[in-house]
Amino acid sequence: QVQLAESGGDSVQAGGSLRLSCAASGTAFGHYCLAWFRQRSGGEREWVSSFTRDDRTFYVDSVKGRFTISKDTDNHTISLQMNSLKPEDTGMYYCAAAENFYCALADQISVWGQGTQVIVSS
Repeated sequence: QVQLAESGGDSVQAGGSLRLSCAASGTAFGHYCLAWFRQRSGGEREWVSSFTRDDRTFYVDSVKGRFTISKDTDNHTISLQMNSLKPEDTGMYYCAAAENFYCALADQISVWGQGTQVIVSS
């Protein structure tokens, strides 16, 4: 089973950028749909973006045009480039893996990372 470890969270001003990375270890990296979720304080974990097993990318409407998900198969990492950050992007960001072809629901996820904190101040 794959293990996930996120990095790159930080505190930035609104309008700034961050790049989150997720290192995957273990077996069968290519057999998973990979995703980013986030959880705001007091809120539920919400889907942000996915990189499907057939290499398609999807985004929640609120981040389209600002965030870009990418995958480096050779290095077993996925990244989330976040530009034009807004205070409402603040939250704990989780890397996630599912054995489905497509993953955008928390119930589909079989492996979670520990999370990395993003704080965007106005």
